Amino acid sequence: MADTGSDGEPIARARETLGRDEVVRRLVHASGTALPALYLLGLATWLQVTVLFAVGAVVALVLEAVRLIVGLDWRIYDRLTREYEQDNLAGYALYFLSSAPVAAVFEPRVAVPAILMLTIADPVSGLLGSASADSVKDGWVLLAVFGVATGLAAPFVPPAAAVLGGFAATVADGVKPVVFGYVLDDNLTIPPAAAVAMTVGLQFPLVG
Repeated sequence: MADTGSDGEPIARARETLGRDEVVRRLVHASGTALPALYLLGLATWLQVTVLFAVGAVVALVLEAVRLIVGLDWRIYDRLTREYEQDNLAGYALYFLSSAPVAAVFEPRVAVPAILMLTIADPVSGLLGSASADSVKDGWVLLAVFGVATGLAAPFVPPAAAVLGGFAATVADGVKPVVFGYVLDDNLTIPPAAAVAMTVGLQFPLVG
C-alpha cells in the first residue's frame, strides 16, 4: 500500500514555499513606503522625493526592458514576480510608474497618502485574499482595504477627502479593468485614482 503521507509532502512543501514567497513579495511591496517616509521624517524635500521616484521609474523601465526583451534570468525575479508578470511589467516597475507622476502632479498632502495606499493597504489586501482579473474580491476584504486606506489618508486630508480617497483605492484594488486586452494592475491604478478622488474631496466647502 502506497504511503500517501510521503506523497503529500512535496505538495505541502510547495504550498509552504509559495506562502513564504507571497509574504516576501508583500514585504518588498511595503518597502516602497521608504520614499514618502523620507519626506515625512524631514530627511528629504518633496522635490527630492519626486526626483527619486522619477529616477526609480527610469531604472525600473530599463531593468524591465532587459528582462522582457533581452531575457535577463535572475533568480530574484523568479521569487518576487508572479506567473502573469513573467511576460509583463513587474509590480515594482508599476509602483514607480504610477507614483512618479502622482508625486510630480499632486501636492504632498494628497500624493503621500495616495502612495501609502499602494504600499500599505494593497499588501494588506493581498494577504487577506486575492481574486482573478475577471472577478471581485470578497466584500470583507474590500471593507478592510477601505478602512486601512481611509485611515492612512485621515492624518493628511479632511474626512470627506479621506473617505473618497479610501473608496477610490478600494475600487482600484478590488476591480481590475481590462483595456484593449490588457489588465490594469492595481499597482498602476491605486495612487492616481486615490489622488484624484482626494483632490475632488478637498473642493467640498463642508471640509474646508
